[in-house]
Amino acid sequence: MATRFRPASLMRLLLLGAALLGTSVRGADFYELLGVGREAGAREIRQAFKKLALTMHPDKNPGDAAAHDKFLAVNRAYEVLKDEDLRKKYDKYGEKGLDEQQGGRYESWNYYRYDFGIYDDDLEIITLDSADFEAAVNSGEIWFVNFYSPRCSHCHQLAPTWRELAKEMDGALRIGAVNCGDNHRLCRSKGINSYPSLYVFRAGHKPEKFHGERNTDNLVTFGMQFIKNGVTQLWQGNAFKEIESAFASGLGWLVTFCADVGDCLELRTRQKLASMLDGLVKVGWMDCGAEPQLCHTFQVTDGATALFPPGSSLDREGGVLWLSTLDAREIYALVLRHLPELRRLSADDFDAELARHRWLLSFTFGTPGPDEYKKLRAFLRDDHIQVGRVDCLADALLCRSLHIHKACVAVFKGLGVHDFEIHHGKDAVYNLVAFARDSVAAHVTTLWPDNFPSDAEEPWLVDFFAPWCPPCRALLPELRKASVRLAGRVKFGTLDCTVHRGLCSTYNVDSYPTTVVLNGSSLHEYEGRHSADGILEFVQDLVDPSVVVLDPAGFAEKVKGMVRGELWAVDFYAPWCGPCRALMPEWRRVARMLSGQVAVGSVDCQRFRSFCQSQDVRAYPEIRLYSGGGGGGETAYRYTTYNGWHRDAHSLRMWALSALPKASSDLTPSSFRSLVLEGGEPWVLDFYAPWCGPCKHFAPEFEVLARVLKGEVRAGKIDCQAHYQTCQEAGIASYPTVRFYPYRDAGKPSDSGENINSRDANTIADIIRRRLRSSSPRSRGKKDEL
Repeated sequence: MATRFRPASLMRLLLLGAALLGTSVRGADFYELLGVGREAGAREIRQAFKKLALTMHPDKNPGDAAAHDKFLAVNRAYEVLKDEDLRKKYDKYGEKGLDEQQGGRYESWNYYRYDFGIYDDDLEIITLDSADFEAAVNSGEIWFVNFYSPRCSHCHQLAPTWRELAKEMDGALRIGAVNCGDNHRLCRSKGINSYPSLYVFRAGHKPEKFHGERNTDNLVTFGMQFIKNGVTQLWQGNAFKEIESAFASGLGWLVTFCADVGDCLELRTRQKLASMLDGLVKVGWMDCGAEPQLCHTFQVTDGATALFPPGSSLDREGGVLWLSTLDAREIYALVLRHLPELRRLSADDFDAELARHRWLLSFTFGTPGPDEYKKLRAFLRDDHIQVGRVDCLADALLCRSLHIHKACVAVFKGLGVHDFEIHHGKDAVYNLVAFARDSVAAHVTTLWPDNFPSDAEEPWLVDFFAPWCPPCRALLPELRKASVRLAGRVKFGTLDCTVHRGLCSTYNVDSYPTTVVLNGSSLHEYEGRHSADGILEFVQDLVDPSVVVLDPAGFAEKVKGMVRGELWAVDFYAPWCGPCRALMPEWRRVARMLSGQVAVGSVDCQRFRSFCQSQDVRAYPEIRLYSGGGGGGETAYRYTTYNGWHRDAHSLRMWALSALPKASSDLTPSSFRSLVLEGGEPWVLDFYAPWCGPCKHFAPEFEVLARVLKGEVRAGKIDCQAHYQTCQEAGIASYPTVRFYPYRDAGKPSDSGENINSRDANTIADIIRRRLRSSSPRSRGKKDEL
């Protein structure tokens, strides 16, 4: 049996059938089309697509009849690979697991030349997206972020200035950019409604928006006000006390001596360095003109700058580093290089330390690791997370016992040697800080053959992944969130299939990520979105299934035996069918959304092939809605087949609800006055127009509301095209309008009603029930007692 194609889909495939660089469009590998590896990140994919767009676009190839088809294929590849969920489906099932509509449209050549990926080539500007935004702005560093739209002319005008700002503030502030065209959900969640919007983010503080003329000086001044004023003026009365106090805390001093001759650091450079070195080194300055004797004590007679490590003697000897540069970035690098290395744990003290403390450890092979890692101690001090390193050349047996074969960073959670998690994201300090904080709070364990829960009594969610796979890396933070919410119910583990190929092969894992729940001998594969909510829904559905698994006998009893007014939505599928597997999480979701309204089931047509053939099921997935007529027998029910483009839960829910029998009443001007305004019952009304798209979309939801409130509130609909005067007199200004008319007292007309600004049946029902309780006689009769 083949995956179903509609005539329109078949026509589209025929149009796309032209050759692309000698390869058929349908069979071309998306990664090869873009010229990137399977490990490519979002930025690399955008850059590769932009290069192709500038050369392959039909606007630049007017004489090539096949240019449209070639570029359509490249555009489709980009649209899929830039989206984490679509990329996961493609990696697992190929094109057969995708909605065929992706990549059907593209922009003009000018868009790709001038508007696409404004900051992708700027090394000083960090492009943030939904996957790493929260980790970045909550890391403890200060971020100045530009929320922009590629179609915004002011955003393009700002770009050169934003690049100048990034160079000016390099190291003192993190300068970021968010493309709201690609990350509209993230931007909406941050309240971004105009472009460009410029915000400073600090952990634990409300974001601060920049207002004013967008020039470099104004932006630098605005950013600098959020940098801690960590520069201390040293003079005879405080110098030695301040220095010794810092030494006692393990902190050194960076001191610039200012005199009439020589060089000292200007105020802004001092402030930038204080921010860059916060928690590592104290920054101070001396006025040698006012304090000549103090400067002489340090053997300084003219302007100079020096680093005094903890414990160094206050002279030119004893480890003091005298600097010959005034550049903040160069000084920062020199200071980091001369700070003490991270504490090295050896095999002798490894077990004891990991049983007592939580550790973020850098595993290296001979070299001590990046100097930037020394900043981790300052960021994680308040989280009570120790920072150290392990040399896998010196302690090879220790690293092999942990299955660590290359440089990496891991968090050990204070529960012993075997409870740890390896970091697989960016090596930037802000990413490592976020990983450490999330990991120690989560319940995710790194697995290998010796601790793999193949015969565990309790359920385990196991993520089979490859570190080079971007969708895998995007899923890991969501696993941590889900592990916290499911603590005590399900254990979580990750298995690196590039290290443990044999174990992954045992479970037939051939694409990444593959996430399963192991519960004794049962194995259930997760096919949902890369989100903690999706994982939570999946696990809850295993405990309390929302979809009824139907065999031939169950189908005969439950579907064929329906009574009049009953509805069943049934998915006929085959486990090997990619689109069927892609539908599974949406089908579970729609089952929960339809609970109490429509029963939802599924039939495995690989297992019950002859039965599916007897039901005239010829392609998968086949989604049908059965309605009962009563009386029993084959003629007691009928069905309709879903032929919509979209197989998401929302679309399927609306399709099923549209088949429910009508539960509301159609009102005329006369019945509106007699039953609603002058009647004796509360009403909820839907004022609509037949030509209104949102009205059509809301109509089945209103029928659900009518059923939910049955017996409490009557539901009615008024056609404002047919009864325009009535709607105008009621003050209806837009469609659909939902209005609640509570009943007051017998013989007294109701008031004009209350608008309810929601289109969700359960939300509207909750609002109305609260109104009913607040207006009940018992509620109205209550009096305050003095």
